[in-house]
Order: sequence, then C-alpha cells, then structure tokens
Amino acid sequence: MTKPRPGAPRRVVFQYLVPVHVEVEDGLVHSVTVIDETPVEHPTVVEGDADYLKEAVKAANDGQPWPSWQFGF
Repeated sequence: MTKPRPGAPRRVVFQYLVPVHVEVEDGLVHSVTVIDETPVEHPTVVEGDADYLKEAVKAANDGQPWPSWQFGF
C-alpha cells in the first residue's frame, strides 16, 4: 500500500462492539437502537490506513455527547 503524502487526508474504517437494544414484535425485529455513547474498545480495522487507527480511535472517542441511533419504524 502506498503511504499518503504528508498533510494528505487519511482514512480508516474500524469496527467495535457496542450495546444495542432490539425490539421484536410477533417474531420480527421492530426496531434497533445502537447505544453509541460506549467508549471505543478493542477496535478492528475494516479498511484504510491501519497506521492511523490509534489516532482515529482517539478522535472518535473524545467524549462527545453522541445520541443513540435508532433503526426501524
């Protein structure tokens, strides 16, 4: 992989486990709420510059009051 130029934007996508609240009604998933106030722990690189992971996690885990995300109807 080619290293980006100094000062060029860097991109990394990572994943980590977070608690979710799942509502099931009549055997079907009704809604899912992702509780993303959880601190980032044990992230795994999905794609991008793995050398940037530590800095990216720090930026994503900076104490911002993120709301929960909800999916469903």
